[in-house]
Amino acid sequence: MTATETAAETAAAGTGRTRTPRPTALSAVWLRDNCGCAECRDPGTGQKLFQITDLPDSLAIASAEQRTEAGRDGSGSGDGSDSSEGWDVVWSPDGHRSHYDAAWLAAAAQPDPRAEDGKELWPFAEDLDGRLPETSWDAYRSDDRERLRMLDAVRSLGFCLLRGVPLEDGQVQQVALSFGFVRETNYGLQFEVRVEEQPNNLAFTNVAITPHTDNPYRDPVPTLQLLHCLVNDALGGDSGLVDGFAVAARLREQDPEAFAVLTTTPVEFAFRDAVTELSAHRPLIDVDAEGRIREVRFNNRSLGTLRLPAARTDAFYRAYRAFAELLLAPEAQLEFRLGPGDCLIFDNTRLLHARTAFERGGARHLQGCYADLDALLSTVAVLRRTHEEQN
Repeated sequence: MTATETAAETAAAGTGRTRTPRPTALSAVWLRDNCGCAECRDPGTGQKLFQITDLPDSLAIASAEQRTEAGRDGSGSGDGSDSSEGWDVVWSPDGHRSHYDAAWLAAAAQPDPRAEDGKELWPFAEDLDGRLPETSWDAYRSDDRERLRMLDAVRSLGFCLLRGVPLEDGQVQQVALSFGFVRETNYGLQFEVRVEEQPNNLAFTNVAITPHTDNPYRDPVPTLQLLHCLVNDALGGDSGLVDGFAVAARLREQDPEAFAVLTTTPVEFAFRDAVTELSAHRPLIDVDAEGRIREVRFNNRSLGTLRLPAARTDAFYRAYRAFAELLLAPEAQLEFRLGPGDCLIFDNTRLLHARTAFERGGARHLQGCYADLDALLSTVAVLRRTHEEQN
């Protein structure tokens, strides 16, 4: 540490300021790659103007001076600001100058919003007693804070419930368009969940549907599903949700061998009808490079034929059964009834959904569509940023 750095840190400590990481304690190439000055990033888009190969091979910090007062001239920052508290860095061997904002340097690494550590898990239905994420359609449309609260609940808890959505054909697509875009599939832009005379899927019958994720035979799978209830006068036909991430985490804790098998064994999921033939080979539990749960695919109706050596096949089925026993346990399932005007939005890569059987002669009609998490997460980020700027 240089004398300048030591003096600056001592002064900051004396004023009670939050200490930020010293540039010299960080990766030099990472720090330089994140320079936000106008030479390195386009001021309009914030996108980089250089390739990693343009940086000097012998890159090093020549000097680093802590800025303790905003307003002093600078040459840019990690977040694009050039007049904030933080560190002024001069680079060797090219003499390039950078400024790194203190808040940017101090910020902890943000969790991947798609992985388990970016979620609030609920392994049992009772974990959500008295705190269902719900609001009225009017409040959702008229109040950006309420819209943010609901959409952020999809990110954190995996779902939200909008009440009083107009009973109009195609309204489910309008809900999807309120935060993103409709994902078209072989079922169309939207699909009708009701009893059909010649169904191509058990969802379009009156039989019970056990907890599952939709479209596991697609890659990429639709990451969000919306279901809008128009009529539900039938005896039965209640809905259920299970937190697949939370249950997978329980499996990892209770039976690490089974968890390892299910994260490393690709299985075929398949769907076929007269005009469609789809398949995807993915594990039931998908993890990222750090081993964090990032996706669950579970659908006994779409699971194809496993073709592995007998020992691996037996290991898979033992692990599959262990996972299924946890997923299908009654205490894991949050049960509720959708009434006319209710619209459920949920994360199809995390939550399993279910339905009890209902009387075939009873009226039950839901309209559904698919959407994608990236658009929802974008809307959440913009709404949050706007809210912070206004406060």
